[in-house]
Amino acid sequence: MKKNIAIITGGDSEEYNISLLSAKSVYQNLNKKKFNLYIIEFHKNNWILKSENGNVITSDNKFSLMIDNQEIRINNIFMAIHGPPAENGEIQSFFDKRKIKYTCCNSEVSSLTFDKFKCNNFLSQLGYNTSKSILIDIKKNQNKLLIDLKYPLFVKPNKAGSSNGISKISANDSLENAIVHASKHDNEIIIEEMISGIELSCGVITINDKIKALPITEIISENEFFDYDAKYNNQSKEITPANISRELTEKIKKTSEKIYKDLSLKGICRIDYILDGKIPYVIEINTIPGFTEKSIIPQQIKNEGFTLDEIFSMSLEN
Repeated sequence: MKKNIAIITGGDSEEYNISLLSAKSVYQNLNKKKFNLYIIEFHKNNWILKSENGNVITSDNKFSLMIDNQEIRINNIFMAIHGPPAENGEIQSFFDKRKIKYTCCNSEVSSLTFDKFKCNNFLSQLGYNTSKSILIDIKKNQNKLLIDLKYPLFVKPNKAGSSNGISKISANDSLENAIVHASKHDNEIIIEEMISGIELSCGVITINDKIKALPITEIISENEFFDYDAKYNNQSKEITPANISRELTEKIKKTSEKIYKDLSLKGICRIDYILDGKIPYVIEINTIPGFTEKSIIPQQIKNEGFTLDEIFSMSLEN
């Protein structure tokens, strides 16, 4: 019997439109002979069933669909919301309560990884290399001296995705404007030293209960850094596999697999790095990366010799 799969998309962040594109890609690539697929948009605290004449039932103990007067119980969730309320862990407890499994990290892990400053501090304590940084809270008028930080600096929202609100600055007179720009996306602002080097991204998945790193992607931005336009408006070049030595490739793959295990990550994740010489610095962890044809993860999946259907199906079965 075919399983009923809800592809959850939307959200209330600036990554809303990207989430819709990811859901569309998941829908197009999953095997319709194996799964009954339903795209459900979560937006402004409402559940909306897309492309079907029906509605979503969200009572205290169920999450199901009503289509043509027939109730359809959802077996599993394919999570395709980037940013809140999925990547920060808020929505997972809703499905935990209803004992419905989903293809991403749980609430606790997602909450940690979405908090870039907290996550990088935790990774640093575990022995991983991260950039030197401070956190300020503009609501508390919290000002910290930057004496120990060396320019150039990156100023970015602590909890935001798709490179929204990020600025690269090379002098103190640009700091205030950069903070104002970042504060449009979050009250907490990270100020961190720039690591010069090669930008790399490594996907990690679980296949038959075994953690596996995907081929590494090298990112060459046409802009000063891998910003929103570089990511989504074809202003970057992405090379998979990355043009680095076999030794460094294995080192970053093993590091990625170890991070996946140490942080109890689940599903399809992506870990971003800056390679400074032979030292990989962790930039951030994406627990629900983009799934569109142009996104990095699909590129890595295809380079490894898998189809998107195979990996998406494995995520649901795991």
